[in-house]
Amino acid sequence: MNRTGIGILLLASAALILLAAVYLNYDAVDEAYGAGPPYYSRSTNMDKWTNPLPVLFFGDVLVLFIVGLLVRVGITKIKVDD
Repeated sequence: MNRTGIGILLLASAALILLAAVYLNYDAVDEAYGAGPPYYSRSTNMDKWTNPLPVLFFGDVLVLFIVGLLVRVGITKIKVDD
């Protein structure tokens, strides 16, 4: 596989990782703050509810770092071939 193919593969991987992170964030926030109280739409387990935003924030920082590295390396692989 030539350098351009590797660069495109890295960019596609970065896009897939970013889309997976967006989906996981949406799912976690929707579950925590969605319609009604958490856990089967009852208030019996409200004492077990935790805020998902701090964990999601650190996960997002890690994902953005990885995606940034993949994009940077992918673009340099494509540019070197030109």
